Amino acid sequence: MNVVVIEDEQAASRRLIRMLEKQGFTVLTSLSSVENAIIWFKNNPHPELIFLDIQLSDGLSFSIFESININSAIIFTTAFDAYALQAFKLNSIDYLLKPIDEDELKTAVAKFQNIHRENSLQNFDFEDIRNMLYRDKAVYKNRYTVQVGAHIKILAVPEIVCFYSENKGTYVLMDSGRSYLMGQTIEALVQEIDPNIFFRISRKCIIQISHIKDIVAYSNARLKIEVRPKIDVDLIVSRERVKDFKLWLS
Repeated sequence: MNVVVIEDEQAASRRLIRMLEKQGFTVLTSLSSVENAIIWFKNNPHPELIFLDIQLSDGLSFSIFESININSAIIFTTAFDAYALQAFKLNSIDYLLKPIDEDELKTAVAKFQNIHRENSLQNFDFEDIRNMLYRDKAVYKNRYTVQVGAHIKILAVPEIVCFYSENKGTYVLMDSGRSYLMGQTIEALVQEIDPNIFFRISRKCIIQISHIKDIVAYSNARLKIEVRPKIDVDLIVSRERVKDFKLWLS
């Protein structure tokens, strides 16, 4: 199968290409901007499948399809999981969260091979997807409950510092400095919280912006977050999410 990768982060692009080639795909090209993508698709045969980052260096990748008609299936790659889960399910389009997991890549490709083989890009309403990705949700969780012995404790969302996974459990750190075991997974939590104040910095951690004390450069082009109160867990923004994290902060 011929594929095209559209991704402006070189490290993420190289990693995805290696995984695709390992699975036997032919990567025709890797494109890093809306402008370059439009030029390439105007002058080359279109692939069967496109791996498409949502936020490129010169704008949203949806702009590509406003300028040129493309009949390729698409798998989105994104760090905006709080939005993507809902948007792509409604539109029957698959997606991969950064950093991309190899097994999830295989599953996504298999889904397109089995379900979307005969579908063209025009079957999907990109305006609806764009609106879903960037609109405000009507309802977010404003409190959680946890079991503490024989008691049920109410946790107000403004007092939540972060959610994190450790030893196969998901925990919430409160501004009191105490952590509680949650009944939800990180994947479930990202569908319930306001993406304007929470950001998933890695597969194992979600932080709230009002409790960030400091952001410092870390090894391998990553960032390290310090929160109030301190936590005995390293809060590292994965390299694939640094760009989106900076956009979120602004």
